[in-house]
Amino acid sequence: MNRLLIPTALAAALVLAACGNTEPAADTRPPPANPTADAAAAAAAEAAAREHVPADAFLAAIARHCGEAFAGRIVANEPAPAADAAPDPFEGKELVMHVRGCSDKTRELRIPFHVGDDHSRTWILTRTEHGLQLKHDHRKPDGSEDPVTMYGGETQNAGTDQRQEFPVDAESIALFEKEGLNDSVTNTWAMEIHPGERFVYELTRPGGRKFQVEFDLTKTVAAPPTPWGY
Repeated sequence: MNRLLIPTALAAALVLAACGNTEPAADTRPPPANPTADAAAAAAAEAAAREHVPADAFLAAIARHCGEAFAGRIVANEPAPAADAAPDPFEGKELVMHVRGCSDKTRELRIPFHVGDDHSRTWILTRTEHGLQLKHDHRKPDGSEDPVTMYGGETQNAGTDQRQEFPVDAESIALFEKEGLNDSVTNTWAMEIHPGERFVYELTRPGGRKFQVEFDLTKTVAAPPTPWGY
């Protein structure tokens, strides 16, 4: 009888030893969801998106160059003028933009655009309730206003940090019609800034008109003379 008990006891001991060495499996389940934390993160992301306004970022990118001047070149001037057309006022001229008027740079910037010895043009960028406004201030050499001045438009959408477009406004259309500049009543102007690379001024209209000047932001040039009227 004792011979029967010994193997049985040994088997029981082995079973108990095996059970004692077994460790619980690691829990690989993902942590339980936290709706409160998820909602807070979503709200923070939405608030950040609301706070980022492309018009402000665009204006700020230009304002970083306050006091600096840059040389430009024509990169598009289409369609090509007719053989008997008057000389283009921009072709073959030294082109310089000067980020000059920065007294309230979050609200308005004034950027003279010098074409050779012609210092009549100043771009005025203004922050509005809904976006940005672009106006062209044209002056005569004595500083008085040119008959065609303060024309431009306002942005009609948010645009981007790098590009803003300005379709012609009603006030400018009336001015162009009064002065017989009927081709200009469908103008759209645009500006682009690619920080550390280039700034672009653009004029387009239906029918294929496209004029672009690109300014090199990688190096400054000597400040040009004070624009007429300033």
